[in-house]
Amino acid sequence: MSEKAIFAGGCFWCMIQPFDTQPGIHSVTSGYTGGHVADPTYEQVLSHTTGHTEAVEIQFDPAIMPYEKLVEIYWQQTDPTDALGQFEDRGDNYRPVIFYTSEEQKKIAEKSRQALQESGRFNEPIVTTIEPAAVFYPAEDYHQDFYQKDPERYEDAHTNRANFIEKNW
Repeated sequence: MSEKAIFAGGCFWCMIQPFDTQPGIHSVTSGYTGGHVADPTYEQVLSHTTGHTEAVEIQFDPAIMPYEKLVEIYWQQTDPTDALGQFEDRGDNYRPVIFYTSEEQKKIAEKSRQALQESGRFNEPIVTTIEPAAVFYPAEDYHQDFYQKDPERYEDAHTNRANFIEKNW
């Protein structure tokens, strides 16, 4: 059995590896969602004119990797207090969002966000939004599995995020 989860947490290059390496994950695809242009290109999304957010679509086996665990992993890859982007990636196309595909996913995400807010881990409010999933458009091939294709560039792009994760999680 397979389910789908969609998470936006800044540059999708940095969002693949944390999920790709987990048991029960069938695939992690970089792409764009939430906009008003059909089948956008990377350049169009970067122009901030399509309304899309960079995201990853995860196909997973909930018997091995429950959605609750995916949401926990998600929080630990992002700065949930920054609504204007993530780390060095700024703008609405990099905003943090959990896109739910069912009412059950919505409930799990909302409960998890509330628990994170109440935990006191962050001094600022948790601003990650929880929104219904929209059409997901896979990104161009060169964006897929980027951490494996270009490890040096991935490390450069991942430095600020890695430092934040180490400090906060």
